[in-house]
Amino acid sequence: MQLKTRHFGTIEVDEKDIIDFPEGILGFEYIKRFVILGKNEEGNPFHWLQGVDDPDIALVIIDPRTFKPDYVVEVPDEEVEILEIKDPEKVLVFSVVVVPEDLSKMTANLSAPILINIENSKGKQVVMDNEEYPIKYYFMEELRKVGG
Repeated sequence: MQLKTRHFGTIEVDEKDIIDFPEGILGFEYIKRFVILGKNEEGNPFHWLQGVDDPDIALVIIDPRTFKPDYVVEVPDEEVEILEIKDPEKVLVFSVVVVPEDLSKMTANLSAPILINIENSKGKQVVMDNEEYPIKYYFMEELRKVGG
C-alpha cells in the first residue's frame, strides 16, 4: 500500500509490516496502526514509528538498550496477555525520542517503553512505575560512549 507521509513523501508499505496498537500510543490514541521505518539502516540506532492511520505522525524511536544495556522492562501480566507474548526474545523494545534543536539534548522516554511482539505484530506502550527510568532521559553522551 502507498502512504503519503509528511516527512518521507510517498512510501510503499508492505501490509505485513503494519503493527497494530489497539490502544494507540500516549498522545496518539487515535492512531492504531504504525510501521517502523529505517530498521534496515546499518549502524543507525534511530528508527521512525510512522503512523499509518495518520501519515502526518512519525515518532523517532530507539532501543534504549543501545545506550543503557542494563535497561529492564517490567511488564505486568495483563500487558503480557494483551500483547500475547509467549517468547520475550520476540519482543522489540523502543523508547520515544524527543529531538530538540540542540541535538546533544535529545531525550528518550524510559518510563513508557513501546513493546512490539514480532510474532503477531501487536504493539503497546507500557507505563512503568519505576523512578529509575525518567520520562526525559538525556542519552547522547552514553550513546557516544558505546559508539552509537
